[in-house]
Amino acid sequence: MGLFDNGWKGNILGGLAIGIGSAVLGPIVIPILSRTAKPLAKAAIKGGLLMYEKGKEKLAEAQEVVEDLLAEAHSELDEEAAARSEPPKVGPEQEG
Repeated sequence: MGLFDNGWKGNILGGLAIGIGSAVLGPIVIPILSRTAKPLAKAAIKGGLLMYEKGKEKLAEAQEVVEDLLAEAHSELDEEAAARSEPPKVGPEQEG
């Protein structure tokens, strides 16, 4: 950076010019920036809230799918366990 090549040993006139320029332009530039920055910040916050709500919905849907799969898996395991514990069925032609 051309102005700061010498570090702190730079030209005092350059520092004064930057200071005076920012003191003069600051009151003009800051209100303009704040007028444009506030709506942009609000829009960004709104967008973030919408994304959060959408994400919450999608997460709830995914949770519901996982819970359904879990319930189906438990049901199948219970059916398999019941089938293993039942004695073999004997039909009328197999009776002795």
